[in-house]
Amino acid sequence: MDSYIFYSLATILLIFSFFKDKKKTKKALKKAWKAFENILPEFLVVILLVGLLLAILNPQTISKIIGSESGWFGVLLAAIIGSITMIPGFVAFPTAAILLQNGAGHMQIAAFVSTLMMVGIVTLPVEIKYFGKKISILRNILAFFFSFIVALIIGMVVI
Repeated sequence: MDSYIFYSLATILLIFSFFKDKKKTKKALKKAWKAFENILPEFLVVILLVGLLLAILNPQTISKIIGSESGWFGVLLAAIIGSITMIPGFVAFPTAAILLQNGAGHMQIAAFVSTLMMVGIVTLPVEIKYFGKKISILRNILAFFFSFIVALIIGMVVI
């Protein structure tokens, strides 16, 4: 129901904007379309990979690997996968929701998403170039361990 309200509100405000200044509204819509075109390939690849993963692994397997019963091993595994994977935030959260619906645990997904956002194994060379080796490695290590604190807090709040 909330989606209908937000879409209706967005449509009304778009119409209001169009009547107020047609040129600016058209320019904004063109910019939004360009941004959508830039995001779409990444989004489709990740959705395809998640769909493939869900087709190969059934909910019981996902639950066994990173479900609530997997405990801290599942949290560690999810944190490692999140550290290595490079997925933008707008894709990470829907992916996390899909994994939760298919048996993943809340603590495990918290570790996955927090490392995904904060730890960058793939981007480490670029980070070292700009910030230096010591600071970059320290930041990534601290972020990795902080993800376990996030997972613990989520585990305490959700359970």
